[in-house]
Amino acid sequence: MLGIYDFFSGVISNLRTFGVRDLVDILVISFAFYELFLFARKSRAGQLVRGLMLALVCFALAYLFELRTVRWLLNNFLQVGFIAAVVLFQPELRRTLERLGQSANWTGRLFSIRRTDPSLRAVWQSAVVAICDAAEQLSDTRTGALMVLERNNNLDEIIRTGTPLSANVIPEMLGTIFYEGTPLHDGAVVIRDGRIVAAGCVLPLSNNLEMGKDMGTRHRAGLGMSENSDAVVIVVSEETGIISLAKNGVLIRRLDRQNLFNLLQEEIIPPESEEEQKTPVWSRLFGKGGAVKHAVQQKEN
Repeated sequence: MLGIYDFFSGVISNLRTFGVRDLVDILVISFAFYELFLFARKSRAGQLVRGLMLALVCFALAYLFELRTVRWLLNNFLQVGFIAAVVLFQPELRRTLERLGQSANWTGRLFSIRRTDPSLRAVWQSAVVAICDAAEQLSDTRTGALMVLERNNNLDEIIRTGTPLSANVIPEMLGTIFYEGTPLHDGAVVIRDGRIVAAGCVLPLSNNLEMGKDMGTRHRAGLGMSENSDAVVIVVSEETGIISLAKNGVLIRRLDRQNLFNLLQEEIIPPESEEEQKTPVWSRLFGKGGAVKHAVQQKEN
């Protein structure tokens, strides 16, 4: 009982000196545990993660009630368990670090100048219309399709698994590629800067256990691609003709042409104001007259 009294006495004394730094410290730890719980839910090794969390709780209780033998056993178990977790979670940890690198892309946009071809917006607009038309036609004929639209992350590794192409995105081209009798129909098409750059590509499969039984390898490949990159993936089911879109590890199903067009217009087509994008963010915010000029432009529009 003396240990419990000392514990609560320490908590009360710490609360008296509680400051802003302590609040930030708690928020950081809370966020880390929140991400760990999300990782446990989505990971195929989620049961093992929950087991490790239970072991940590038991260790805390053993320390609180001064159970020396239990604490010694759990202490040795956790030391070995940490190394085992790194080995067991190697694919998941790699994906997590890759996603962390993707989320750091904002630093490049903050301090660098983005050089975008002025004609790229028009090319993507034409490509999006063709993709939506092709998806609708493929859905009507129950023809399976898998289209990967590259964004910021380079997909050269995926492109190398397929057959290189250089073709405009038109419904006839996509229909020919995914026609059941062609050699490339069983893989994915990669579209970069509004052009088809490869077909018959192999995509990484998702390990998501929450996918429905009516979704096959195409859906698992499309979801896996969106988990491993920031690409937008369009999937047309061969069995049902349902059109789906995968992005950021989320699969949006049962889309019609208009809904698909709206999503692609938001995710893929570059913004209209190219001149503003060519200026670094810090320059637009703190440059001479930058904020005033932006406000005037907004008012005029």
